Amino acid sequence: MGQPAHVGQLEQEPGPLRQPSDLGQLEQEVAARCCRPRAERQHPASRLRAERLLMDTRTIRRTSVTLPALDEPGLSLSDVTSLEGGRGRLAEFHYADGDLRDLDLADTHLLDGRIAGLKAQRTRLERLRVDSVEFIRCDLASPQWADSRISRSVFRDCKLMGAAFEDVTLDNVLFENCKLDYSALTRVRATGPVIFSACSLRETTFAAADLSNTLIDDCDLRLTEFDGGKYRGLDLRGNTLSQLRGLSSLRQVVIDRAQTLQLAEALAAELDITFGEDLAVHA
Repeated sequence: MGQPAHVGQLEQEPGPLRQPSDLGQLEQEVAARCCRPRAERQHPASRLRAERLLMDTRTIRRTSVTLPALDEPGLSLSDVTSLEGGRGRLAEFHYADGDLRDLDLADTHLLDGRIAGLKAQRTRLERLRVDSVEFIRCDLASPQWADSRISRSVFRDCKLMGAAFEDVTLDNVLFENCKLDYSALTRVRATGPVIFSACSLRETTFAAADLSNTLIDDCDLRLTEFDGGKYRGLDLRGNTLSQLRGLSSLRQVVIDRAQTLQLAEALAAELDITFGEDLAVHA
């Protein structure tokens, strides 16, 4: 009776035994393969995505904000005529040049999108979740934005004057060249890096806000007020601080030494101090 094929295979002559030097080389190969950085062991497409994520950042001094990656391979934005998505979710969208009398949006998740040139005479946004969205050249008159979370998003060249942000959480958000004059940011909380760059914040009030490790750079801070809250690590370098209000709230912020005199001037104005030299002039 013939033997099964697999028995014959077992009886084949064994290959040459590895010498000690060969075994050492094998150990080195295994160690090198196992210990390679994870990024090197990733699929090329995954590695490309990771590299894009590293590039899509905006960094000013020590603060880096991760930006939306809307131009990455495989992501295609579809034109939409409304921000009200089915089942409360709108993803991979492009909404452009809307001119609305009223913009009311609630209980909606906006994901991977670009909103450009939107104008609204009245804006009310509640319980929104905004992830990886760009707002470009939007003009929203006195927007009311409450009970929402905004992450990895950008507001660029937007007019948000008279805005009322209340109980809004920010994580990796960039405001760049935006007008936020006469606004009130109440209980706004930064759980990740936030940057205000080249923005106008004239007579804007931050009330009971948590802007720890936030950066404000090259902004108009005339009569900007900080009314309670947490601001440890808030980077105020690169701004004129002589007209700030609510200085007692700004404990443990970061400034340049040259800005110390500006804060002294702001404190003197806030305390309504009279200088003796002025009394002599009016006597």
